[in-house]
Amino acid sequence: MERWQNRVAVVTGASSGIGEAIAKDFATTGLRVVALGRRLERLDENRSKLSADLQKRYFTRKCDVTNEAEVISTFEWIEKTLGGTDILVNNAGVSGRGGGNLVTMESDFMDKVLHTNVKGLVYCTKAAYKSMQARKFDGHIVHINSIAGHGIPNVTPGMSFNMYPPSKFCVTAINETIRCELRNLGTKIKTTSVSPGLVRTELSPKEFYDSVGIYLNPEDISQAVLYAVSTPPHVQIHEITVKPVGENF
Repeated sequence: MERWQNRVAVVTGASSGIGEAIAKDFATTGLRVVALGRRLERLDENRSKLSADLQKRYFTRKCDVTNEAEVISTFEWIEKTLGGTDILVNNAGVSGRGGGNLVTMESDFMDKVLHTNVKGLVYCTKAAYKSMQARKFDGHIVHINSIAGHGIPNVTPGMSFNMYPPSKFCVTAINETIRCELRNLGTKIKTTSVSPGLVRTELSPKEFYDSVGIYLNPEDISQAVLYAVSTPPHVQIHEITVKPVGENF
């Protein structure tokens, strides 16, 4: 991670779960971190738990990734305050829980999933690329995907992931599209998709994880991200799949 020392890593959805773990680990390994999320109080609370030295390299900013104007304003602030974005982790996302079946779900819920998991990811990627390209810096863009972005989990009757797998299939396609575009544009910016199995986060209630009994922790996914970004400049980890041992999906 030597080449990333004091570089700037932006992590979306950093108020809890996977994003919180990644932001903390990035700061611990020597990066300056901008933790983004809709809940500024949670971001500030996470920062307060760090040592005084780490707090100096940990910045928080309220940002709703579904609002393109807010995304642009946030990345402009990063540019002016810290010099630009060197690593972007697109972690912000919502699940399909509570939306019912795809064939009967409300359009508002469908829009919420697509706007967060797909459009928000593209908004942030565009802003990060603009920063990297303006400085001719070969950075790294990481998308927190899902195993549901590669195959539809066979779930029990009465449960549906509805728009979640389609949105994550989009992330898989976006990751490959970006890889080809970055190559054709003559850059060496890397792009990586990290696809976890079930991770214990706030996306589902505690009782759900207790009933399943087999899951990953956010720190497991953070370690996969650290591995991907720590590779030499000529090595690109395009896809990482991480599953808990014994998972049925």
